[in-house]
Amino acid sequence: MSVTHLRWGTDELSLLLSYAPEGPVRLLAAGEAAGLPDPALQPELCDRLAHRALPLVEIQTAGSGRLGTSGKRHVDGAASRALRHVGHEEDEEGEEGDEGDEGESLRVLRVRMADEVTGLTVTAVYRLRAGIPALTAEAYVENAGEQPVTLEYVSSFALSNLARGLADGSRWEDGLSLWLAANPWSGEFRWSRATLAQRGLHDVGMVPFGQTGSKNRIAVTSTGSWSSSEHLPLGCVEETATGAALMWQIEHNGSWHAEFGDRFEDVYLALSGPTDREHQWRHRLEPGESFRTVPVSVAVVPSGGFEAAVDAMTRHRRATRRPHPDHQGLPVVFNDFMNSLMGEVSTRALLPLVDAAATAGAEVFCIDAGWYDAEPPGAVGPGGVPGWWDAVGEWVESAPRFPGGLGEVIERIRAQGMVPGLWLEPEVVGVRSPIAAALPDEAFFRRDGVRLVEWGRHQLDLRHPAARGHLDAVVDRLVRDYGIGYLKLDYNIDIGPGTDGPRPADGPGHGLLGHNRAYLDWLDGVLDRHPGLVLESCAAGGSRTDHAILSRLPIHSVSDQQDFRLLPAIAAAAPSAVTPEQGAIWAYPLPEHSEAELGMVMVSALLGRVHLSGRPDLLTPEQAALVRRAVDTYTTYRHLLPGARPRWPLGLPHWRDGWTALALTAEDDTTLLALWRRDGAPRTLHVPLPWVREDSRPRALFEAGPSPAYEWNGRDLRVTLPVERSAVLLGFGTG
Repeated sequence: MSVTHLRWGTDELSLLLSYAPEGPVRLLAAGEAAGLPDPALQPELCDRLAHRALPLVEIQTAGSGRLGTSGKRHVDGAASRALRHVGHEEDEEGEEGDEGDEGESLRVLRVRMADEVTGLTVTAVYRLRAGIPALTAEAYVENAGEQPVTLEYVSSFALSNLARGLADGSRWEDGLSLWLAANPWSGEFRWSRATLAQRGLHDVGMVPFGQTGSKNRIAVTSTGSWSSSEHLPLGCVEETATGAALMWQIEHNGSWHAEFGDRFEDVYLALSGPTDREHQWRHRLEPGESFRTVPVSVAVVPSGGFEAAVDAMTRHRRATRRPHPDHQGLPVVFNDFMNSLMGEVSTRALLPLVDAAATAGAEVFCIDAGWYDAEPPGAVGPGGVPGWWDAVGEWVESAPRFPGGLGEVIERIRAQGMVPGLWLEPEVVGVRSPIAAALPDEAFFRRDGVRLVEWGRHQLDLRHPAARGHLDAVVDRLVRDYGIGYLKLDYNIDIGPGTDGPRPADGPGHGLLGHNRAYLDWLDGVLDRHPGLVLESCAAGGSRTDHAILSRLPIHSVSDQQDFRLLPAIAAAAPSAVTPEQGAIWAYPLPEHSEAELGMVMVSALLGRVHLSGRPDLLTPEQAALVRRAVDTYTTYRHLLPGARPRWPLGLPHWRDGWTALALTAEDDTTLLALWRRDGAPRTLHVPLPWVREDSRPRALFEAGPSPAYEWNGRDLRVTLPVERSAVLLGFGTG
């Protein structure tokens, strides 16, 4: 059999593919160019990898199913096995990215495949940037035949032979560890590491008996319109002995699926958007129609493990997001919701907060939920929720709450030197909102012709022109009439698997996918019209922490956690999924906080985006001065955050850890180190800092309460925080 091999990529990350007339294109390996097998020198190894490798794009259709497997796995689709190589192109694309020069070129590989019998054609597309060991992958499927084809699964990326680098005699079930992150509301970024065996995947010894493998899998999936309400759409597989690692992220704001399985004594990874089995997604392709998968990205590092993989993915996230001046300015935002007004806004309540926020150093003041609710503060609607909850949608100010008009508060914000902002929840319309009756049923999510209701809200379908036109008019009016420069875009319901579409053959998951993509297009349109407008991403805290959103919006609210004692575990882990210059952390000072507790409140926000809230208007002068000191300190180094690399000298934080640490290393080798001492933790801690230069001089950038003590020997830091519920921010540099 004549086999052709294709090596493509950069020195940092390359792919090895193979194809033959009798079989599909297969991806044999991914990694550093120097570490890939050489087909000319290692033909037997390449043959063995090809035998174990999946087709380049896994496809399952209603009329063909799978071959050689059973159970719930999304591999060995008959449609993918029937595809043959018909050509490939290597070229470059120009792109304006957030990092690098305008017009930075991307290396692009397009592999074209076709099934002559059915007419199904598939193009796999990979994109790489020089210097970053990460690639983006997606696939395009077209029906060039004469009969319709119903898709039930299409992979965005499939890679086998994950255990190829293990030493002889090592078992993949123990030699590979898998990092996954549970992402509960108000407890986000709960990473855990376990071997594949500990996660339930074992070598059951059946391959010598002619079987493919165990038929089992490790599946991580998310169904519905919250992309990260149970798990982050990313993970990392790591060689336990060497620290070689592959990190993946699915860059989609809706349903997604990832699975690991064993196959011919090795392990594969398959990533996709929605599927038929997990998400009620299917799509009928008529002749001439096409489908595009959701994009995914993969970062591969030869050593350094999880932390090195995060570093590579952080660089990728920065390079692939939409440019915005907010990425460099990082203004301090005050928002009146968290542990503050909690949705009960009014002119009377807001004016003292505006003045206090300005005194604290805020540069943006965002009026949060309730500003549109005509009912008096504290009123509960028929749904058992405050009126502001199920009255959303029209986005017109409440006369009872603002007797002098919303403009009175906006002008006070502007007079205090701050940018005015407003909270919107654009995708939902409350059941008591006049917009619920004004828009046609087709502008909302429906099932069996019935408009869906979730917790007193309807879900707009932004594929419909009436829904999009309504939101465009709202944003344009607020910017024009009030000079709004900041919009917090929240999203507090999960509408489920999806909505009916115009074609009964398409599952509801396809309707959700269409809306997900229409929402991203709407965001792009808003920013195209208002390039200086700052849009904040929020979804019940971190329930939509995905790169589809984060690549467009410059700031992201990572959590709704209201207990300052629990927030450090979230704040310290957030840079694993959100770049520091985008991750907004609440800092809610309250008069009942002690001086040390106020320090802990503030430090939690100082290595990300500072989101002030709480009650600065009720603080004593001494407390207010402490908050202002923290904000002033932040402004002296925030310019370092857009290029900083996250590190975890104590490891990623567990939920109940007594001590928690996060370090950011800037491009000039400055290291910023936040340390939190929580309840029950010992007074003194040794912190290893092997990457910090021995001649660096540590200094306390911000502290509050009893003074900390610290000793530096050039390798390790010995820190003492005298009281529980306290924190310190240290800086290491040679200047």
